[in-house]
Amino acid sequence: MNLRHTICGICALLCTHAVMVRAENFPLTSRYTEQQVAQALVQDNQWIPFPAYTDRTAWDSLIGAQRERLIQQGERRLNYRWKHNLATDYIEYDRSGNRRIMEDPMSHNHTALSDLVLAELAEGQGRFMDQIVNGLWLECERTSWVLSAHQFRQPSKRTLPDWRTPIIDLGSGEVAGMMAWTCYLLHDSLERIDPMICQRVEHELRQRIVIPYLNNDREWWMALHLKPGAIVNNWNPWCNFNVLQTAMLCRLGQDTVQTLTWRTMQSVDRFINYVNSDGACEEGPSYWGHAAGKLFDYLDLLSRITGGRIQIFDLPQINAMGQYFVATQAGNNWVVNFADATARFTDNISALVYRYGQAVHNRDMIQLAALMAQDRKSIIPGGTDLWRSLWSLMTEQAIRRTTPRLSESPCMWYPQTQFCYFRNTDRMLAIKGGHNNESHNHNDVGTCIFYSHQTPVLIDAGVGTYTKQTFSSERYQIWSMQSAYHNLPTINGTDQQHGAQYKAGAMNVDQKRQQASIEIASAYPDASHAQNWTRTYQLNKSELTITDRFQITNPTMPNVVHFMLRGDIDISTPGYVNIRVDNQQLRLTYDAQQLTAELETITLTDERLRRVWGEQIYRLNLTDSRLKPTDTYSFHIK
Repeated sequence: MNLRHTICGICALLCTHAVMVRAENFPLTSRYTEQQVAQALVQDNQWIPFPAYTDRTAWDSLIGAQRERLIQQGERRLNYRWKHNLATDYIEYDRSGNRRIMEDPMSHNHTALSDLVLAELAEGQGRFMDQIVNGLWLECERTSWVLSAHQFRQPSKRTLPDWRTPIIDLGSGEVAGMMAWTCYLLHDSLERIDPMICQRVEHELRQRIVIPYLNNDREWWMALHLKPGAIVNNWNPWCNFNVLQTAMLCRLGQDTVQTLTWRTMQSVDRFINYVNSDGACEEGPSYWGHAAGKLFDYLDLLSRITGGRIQIFDLPQINAMGQYFVATQAGNNWVVNFADATARFTDNISALVYRYGQAVHNRDMIQLAALMAQDRKSIIPGGTDLWRSLWSLMTEQAIRRTTPRLSESPCMWYPQTQFCYFRNTDRMLAIKGGHNNESHNHNDVGTCIFYSHQTPVLIDAGVGTYTKQTFSSERYQIWSMQSAYHNLPTINGTDQQHGAQYKAGAMNVDQKRQQASIEIASAYPDASHAQNWTRTYQLNKSELTITDRFQITNPTMPNVVHFMLRGDIDISTPGYVNIRVDNQQLRLTYDAQQLTAELETITLTDERLRRVWGEQIYRLNLTDSRLKPTDTYSFHIK
């Protein structure tokens, strides 16, 4: 083992020790007791902020200008033919890894049911009730609400649902929440059609969600029995929120509600403890709505069901988790998309951002919400999440009255997660450190994304359509997960590897000068023989400069510095790379005596990637064949 890895080994031990002695951060269960929760719980659904179905004046005021649109949306579903999942739809995931064959029909049904419910709430004449009953009954008849890709967590480890051992996943939780709200909001109308409908729904909610949650604390996402190094990701707040809202609407006994609420608090504390106190979401901004955003939904619900007596919105970490989303916005719907995030943000979550900002008194979030909403005719997200849809109606008028603005903070630095965002006039630079065992990880320690005039120039391709391979041992055979397809070097013929031990070294940020340097040699395996590889980023008003300084003990293979690009690329003149993208002309310069340029076209066949980037993107490979043990490379983008 060379000196560099000996030092890294010592540092790893020190870091491990630091993790072991780090004070645990369980703000909910350290601030409150189970007895306090029991005393605070609001009785008889008095916590629910939405009007009764029969209060048509309140609904007319709440829905406002969206009334006709919602009714028309429901009318298109009056003749909807409900879709069924065949056994082979589930089995296909075992056979080919394709999950959409099962998920798409189910998703279409859920969107149809949501559209019908919102239309009925808007109109209030019972015209949509029969189709709503059909949708509810179909869900009750389905063996499982769990997605085929998640069924492997059954004892059988297969994808056909086992009705004997219900598990809770993202899909089942979302369906449960939608059905619970439907039966609550439309209860009397459903009872007049047939009392069996709501009785059956509540039976299924108890059997599939409430009882499994109370009796099984081994669900991995609950994180109540964490193994060292285990990841606690967006599943935790997402599932806990859905369980809690379902239970609160199920007319359970007071003792059961108290026990379940306390258990969700214990579980959600594990997620808060896992997230760094700097508030960054390692899964990226397109997961923020289901990570920090779902944490907010959970905390908001917890506060409401306890009359505001159980809440932690004053916690700096909660504010920081909201501010992170602000920091990632490059403008024009482009966002910093490290990990499995997508670069083009289209989620309709302006109401969520607004509510979050209000709760933590964050003006940046409130004004960003207005910016996200300004070009949308409706801010209702649709889909299964009726909680968010109803809150969108509750907040739309206030959002429309808010001045839209994108944050212009010159630097947002997240020292624990090692994310850094610089803004300078019309340019933005995002830099990533971290390690290669993050949630939704790519091997990308030290990479960057560069934006000019709110458009990405140096890009992160992101992730394609999820398949079985995406979350398997073959994940890093996918090209977009590999460091060689990020803005990073291949060092002495080697690329970064997956694992928490492959991580950034020191990352130093000079916020005033908008400069950051990061040691990335420790993200590469021993075969690189790199004693150090320090990358420095410098952003100023006229250009971005990237400088690589390295020392390699036994260079046997060429170094190759990669840049991922889009647009029209011309490398015909050595030392110059001309880039034309979205009516902008930029030039990347390099030392042609050191490096030889090759441009590789990456044809995009995946639908998810094509929606963001079009038919192709490019990988610029700058190769140094001199095999020098030490040197410096400099790149300038003007």
